[in-house]
Amino acid sequence: MLFALGTPVAFAALVCSFLLALVLRAVAIRLAARSLGFAHRGESITPRLREDVDPFGAVAAAIGGMGWGKQLSVDEIPRHRGRGRAALVFLAGPLTCLVIGEILIAAYSFAFPGDLLAFIGPADVLRGIDLPAGQAILLSLGVGLVCFGLLALIPIPPLDGFGVLYSALRRPGNGMQWMRLWFEDKNIGVLILLICCLFPLPAPFLLRIVDALGLFFVRVWG
Repeated sequence: MLFALGTPVAFAALVCSFLLALVLRAVAIRLAARSLGFAHRGESITPRLREDVDPFGAVAAAIGGMGWGKQLSVDEIPRHRGRGRAALVFLAGPLTCLVIGEILIAAYSFAFPGDLLAFIGPADVLRGIDLPAGQAILLSLGVGLVCFGLLALIPIPPLDGFGVLYSALRRPGNGMQWMRLWFEDKNIGVLILLICCLFPLPAPFLLRIVDALGLFFVRVWG
C-alpha cells in the first residue's frame, strides 16, 4: 500500500479495505464455525485485535500491496466432525471478501460507466489509482477486498487456503505434515510471503501474483 502514498485518497481507501477485510474475515469465520457446529452458539462473532491481526500480514500489506489475517490453525477446526464443513469454515472469510469486493466493483462499473475496468488490473489500483475521490474510494475498496480474498486462498500456511486443502483431504499424508512442520510451526510460509513482498522491486512477486489472480475479477465488469 505504500506504493499508493502519492495518491492520498486511494491510499486511505486501500488501508480501509485491508482493515475491512480483516473484520469481514473474522466475522465470517466465527459465524461459519458457530453455524456449522464448531463453536458454541453463544460465542461472540465480533473481531478481536490479538486473534485476528497478523503483524506480518500487516507488514505485507504495507510493502507488498496486500496482506493476510491471523492464521486459523487446522487444529482449531477438527476434521473428524466433517471435512466439508471444516473446509467451509476456512473458505468463509476469503469468499466473503471476494463477494463484497465484487459487489463494490460492480457498483463502480454502474455508477461510473466507461472502459477503465477493461484496461486496468488489480496492481494498478493497489499502486494508487489517480481518479476523482468517489471513484478512487469505491474502486480501491472493491479491489482491495478482492485481492485480500484471493491471496487468502493460496494453499500455504499461514493463509486460509491451506486450511481448505488440509480439511478437504481424506487422509493428509506425510507431505502435508511436513508442510505444517516447516511452513506453519517454523514460519517458513510467512518468510516466503515476506520475501515475495520485498523482491524484486519496484513490482514484488506478491503484487504480481495478486495481479494475475485478480485480473479476471476486475475486467469482468469492463
